[in-house]
Amino acid sequence: MRVILSDPLASFADVFTDIETDRLLLRPLHEADRQAMVDIHTDPRTNRFHPDPPDVRRASEMFSAWLAHWAEHGFGYPAVLERGGTEVLGTCGVRLREFHGEKVLNLAYRFRPSAWGKGYAVEAGQAVLAWCAHELPSVPVLASVSTANKPSLRVAERLGFTEYTEEVYEGEMSRHYRR
Repeated sequence: MRVILSDPLASFADVFTDIETDRLLLRPLHEADRQAMVDIHTDPRTNRFHPDPPDVRRASEMFSAWLAHWAEHGFGYPAVLERGGTEVLGTCGVRLREFHGEKVLNLAYRFRPSAWGKGYAVEAGQAVLAWCAHELPSVPVLASVSTANKPSLRVAERLGFTEYTEEVYEGEMSRHYRR
């Protein structure tokens, strides 16, 4: 039986369970994932379109904020691994965010360069969007992408997002997609 809460953004502790796709496992973040996430988010190749890439301290603070979001809401940016694997390939998930006065789910995806070009972002994104449609159907999903980041723009479009608006966001011209 599915419980419908009157407040769609009420606490969802223990709502997110592991998601398996044909090739991937998406699971909640754990403290043991900190170094992998810091490495991914400080790699210059993963930040080539980021005007102010995080250093180790800031990436670790971001990770702490993600863990806090998981603790409060029961979902967030999960770790992505190959099924049966142990290496964290990246992250693909949603967090609550406010955008132009509206509460939305922010879809984010970032992978190690060794995982690029394999379709993992689209595969993981489809699984996350299916989870959102089932668990939080009344909350819109937004993806904000630098207009210079053509690979990430293609991922958003392959996931069925349509352009919502374009504006400067976090220091760069960004296209905001909405589903």
